[in-house]
Amino acid sequence: MSLLGIDLGTIGCKALLFDNAGNRLAKSYREYSMVTGHGGIAELDSVSVMNDVRAVIREASASAGGDAIEAISVSSMGEAFVPVTKNREILGNSILGFDIRGNEYLGEIGNVISDKNLYAINGNPVGSNYALTKLIWTARENSEVYEKADHFMLWSGFVLYMLGGRPTCDYALANRTLLFDLENLIWNRDFGNSVGFDTAKMPELVATGTVVGEMDPAVATELGINGRPKLVAGSHDQCANALGCGVLDEGTAMYGMGTFHCIVVPFARRPGAEVMLPRGLNTEHHAVPGRYVTFIYNQGGILLKWFRDTFLVEKRDLRIVNGGINIYEDLMDEMPEGPSSVLVSPNFSVTGPPDFLEKVTGMISGLTLATTRGDIAKGILEAVAYYLKENVDNLPAELPLEGFRVVGGGSRSEAWVQLLADVFGRPFTRTAENEAGALGAAIIAGVGSGRFADFREGAEALVRFTDTFEPDSERHLAYDRNYRRYKEIQPRFGDFLAAHLTDCQ
Repeated sequence: MSLLGIDLGTIGCKALLFDNAGNRLAKSYREYSMVTGHGGIAELDSVSVMNDVRAVIREASASAGGDAIEAISVSSMGEAFVPVTKNREILGNSILGFDIRGNEYLGEIGNVISDKNLYAINGNPVGSNYALTKLIWTARENSEVYEKADHFMLWSGFVLYMLGGRPTCDYALANRTLLFDLENLIWNRDFGNSVGFDTAKMPELVATGTVVGEMDPAVATELGINGRPKLVAGSHDQCANALGCGVLDEGTAMYGMGTFHCIVVPFARRPGAEVMLPRGLNTEHHAVPGRYVTFIYNQGGILLKWFRDTFLVEKRDLRIVNGGINIYEDLMDEMPEGPSSVLVSPNFSVTGPPDFLEKVTGMISGLTLATTRGDIAKGILEAVAYYLKENVDNLPAELPLEGFRVVGGGSRSEAWVQLLADVFGRPFTRTAENEAGALGAAIIAGVGSGRFADFREGAEALVRFTDTFEPDSERHLAYDRNYRRYKEIQPRFGDFLAAHLTDCQ
């Protein structure tokens, strides 16, 4: 009997099938496009994406042969939601977290509740990146959908609902709406009413790992699946990523090297607002019961992709690996051995904590006629690491951190992971399974089905580690000198930005 983990993101979905030992039996992937438009519209076609989810389930199941699927769970992006009826009719597209519709209600929300009070209840400050502003916009500007909808569902629960489960939402994804009371584990009805959104339209709240039904027989037949796999409530993708690389307790964080670089720090007791809010840190339920997480993130792989697309225009500069372009190793070959002579401000697009800047521009300094393409590329990688290291160094004492488990596409590059270890001065350990989100979802499925007694047993059974990159003391000192320069100069980038944007208006 196998476990199926589905990982659904902004640009694509994947389904991975694992056996009892955590060996990958099959993988299927579909990529999709966002629906964009004037006025900052950013959506996913809900029907089309759900068809892609069905396709990856069908393909993964078929490629595994006769191995029956015991249980299914889903790791998904936060914030985005889908309006549906009690008859599973999809009423419209899914509005993404960075869609700007509803931003005009931020002042109104702030008048209803302060950041400090919202943090005490929900664990987050008021922000446009959460689902609430879009839910309010739907209620006020798309009243036909709002009135007809029985449920506004986050993606993990929505997928399970469309496969035959009951309408539910796990605690981590509920947190991304701002309407969740994470202490009492209920929807904050009074807050919803005060901003004009009826929380009765939100689905049932359940803990990650709860069985929410079995696959509908007609769906199972359509997807070529024998029997009726259990459907198990999943989690926010970053929480599933952490579980999928064994990050359950304080002291070790997940470092995800994807489009964005995201650090997930787990802890057992919530620090107060006075400690977290000045640092731009939130609190969210981990997939693991009795644990919380906070996120530190900024651009990562997306900056390297920009560099590749802008400066590596010749095909000979790109190496084809397994049918896809590996953008890492050839770039690494061109980079200098030690720290780059180029210093970069990595704010090429909206930033993460602590400031969450929206009006941004990146900067590259230290250029001379001797500067090489490799110098600039390495300066970019270093800047991403410096940005995140500054946040890590500023973590409150309540969140100790000694090392990292590293996952994601960038972790395939030994040189890049070693650079991170040298910059942070902490060990980075790679896992055998790079698709940590899908593996985390499979562990969740195993807990729900009874395969594992709890999440710790599931992680111990399925998560395996390959190699650990220890920091080199001499390189760490060299990077630390550049890091101190970065911290001195970065505020000046901000001053330049303010003047630049003023001049451009």
